[in-house]
Amino acid sequence: MIIKHKKVGIVVSRSDKTAYVLVERFVTHKKYKKKYRVSKKFAAHDEKNESKIGDLVQIVETRPISKLKRWKIVDKTI
Repeated sequence: MIIKHKKVGIVVSRSDKTAYVLVERFVTHKKYKKKYRVSKKFAAHDEKNESKIGDLVQIVETRPISKLKRWKIVDKTI
């Protein structure tokens, strides 16, 4: 069984067949127990150039497509 990692984020930048997706998550501090936001940008492959800046998309892990792209857009949720 192959487990593929999925993430949901917002498209913040575009280029030809590439979308940069910002994924945010909440982490709890070990000592102080305060929750804070951590964000990271992923370069995702967009074969049909369908996504636009501000779209909420789902990305899934895939084989390396280029130097930075290891994710591809699966679903445009909104």
